Amino acid sequence: MSGLPCARHLLSAAAALALTLWLAPRSHADEPVDVELVLAVDVSLSMSAEELEIQRHGYAAALTHDNVLQAIADGAYGKIAVTYVEWAGTGWQHVIVPWTVIASRPDAERVVAQLSAQPPNSARRTSISGALEFGSDLFAESGYQGTKRVIDISGDGPNNQGAPVNLVRDGVVSQGIVINGLPLMTRGGFSGVYDVNDLDRYYSDCVIGGAGAFMIPVNDWTQFPEAIRRKLVLELAGPASSYWVAEEADHPPVELAQDKPAADCQVGEKMWRNRNWMPDSR
Repeated sequence: MSGLPCARHLLSAAAALALTLWLAPRSHADEPVDVELVLAVDVSLSMSAEELEIQRHGYAAALTHDNVLQAIADGAYGKIAVTYVEWAGTGWQHVIVPWTVIASRPDAERVVAQLSAQPPNSARRTSISGALEFGSDLFAESGYQGTKRVIDISGDGPNNQGAPVNLVRDGVVSQGIVINGLPLMTRGGFSGVYDVNDLDRYYSDCVIGGAGAFMIPVNDWTQFPEAIRRKLVLELAGPASSYWVAEEADHPPVELAQDKPAADCQVGEKMWRNRNWMPDSR
C-alpha cells in the first residue's frame, strides 16, 4: 500500500504536465511559398573588385525585372523566399540578405537595398562543396515551406577546397533540393592559372543536380545581367511553363543535368596540389 500515494502523485504530475502543454502557445507552421531560393555567389580572390560589383548589380537588376516579378506573381502562392549568400573557401560563407519574402516590387526593392548596403568582400580559395553544404543548411532555418527548394550557385572556377563537390552535390540532391549553376567563364580577376576550359561541362557533370536542374554559362561579363534574369525566370517558372518554352525559342537550349558525370570532378583539387609557383589566389 505504501506505493499507492507515490503512484497517485505521478499520475497527478503527468496530468498537470499534459494540461500545461495543451495550454501552451502552439508554434506557427512555416509560411508557404512557391520557391525557397538560395542565391550562392562566388567572391573568391580570382574575382576582381569590378567583377564583384557586376555580380551584385546583375542580381539587383534581375530581382526587380518585370519578367522575374511576373514569374513570381504567377506562382500558386504568388511569393517566394530568397536569401543571398557570398562564399569563397570552406569556412567563408556570409549571408548578405537573410531569408526574405518577395511577393511584389516593393519587396524586391527592399532585398536590393539590403544587397547594396555594403560593398562585397572577397576571400581565398574556392569551395563549391562548402557553399552547397552551407546553402542546404539554410533551408532548415528559413521559416518557410516552399513547394520547391533551389540553390542557385555561380562561380568562376572548380572546387579546390573541402569535400569532393560531386559527393556533396549528391547528398544535397538526396534531400530534395535542386542545384542550378551559373559557370562564369570570363577569364578575369587577378589570375587565370586555375581556370578550366570546360567549366560549363564541369558544372553540368559535377555541380548541378536534382529534378529539372540546369546551368547557364556566362562567357563575357556583358552577358551576366541577362543570364541572371533568364535563370531566375526559369527557376521560378519551371520546365512546364510558357516562360521556359519562350526562353528556349529565343536562346540556345538550356543544358540539363546529365545522369553520368564525364568531367573530372577533382580537377580543381589536382590543380591546387600541383600549383608549385602559382600565386595563392583562389
